[in-house]
Amino acid sequence: MGQLDFPYRFDGRGRTAETSDADHIRDLIEQALFTSPGERVMRPDFGSGLLALVFEPNSAALAATTQMLVQGALQQHLGHLITVQGVEVEARESTFAVAVRYAVLADGSVRVDNFTASGSGS
Repeated sequence: MGQLDFPYRFDGRGRTAETSDADHIRDLIEQALFTSPGERVMRPDFGSGLLALVFEPNSAALAATTQMLVQGALQQHLGHLITVQGVEVEARESTFAVAVRYAVLADGSVRVDNFTASGSGS
């Protein structure tokens, strides 16, 4: 059986859509990146706060701070599934490009996934 797909949707058969384990982990990373702390009622500490930083003045210091913030959030919330090997953040105007390199603990595979956060949503 596969994992529930994110965002939640129905497949062509009218059932809850499923996805592969690899895509599920990518979905979990996306949720951790784009959820603001305090947004989830039962998990108020969940999230990275990435979207709150999009409107801050762009600088190398902000990119470095964001990189550490994202890496810490991923280790805290997904450390039981992945080992974060690196996070690269590039700030352009009101947009962050985030590349996350990680190893999946279940099978040891190494992946790099890219995400974009902008002032108008993810």
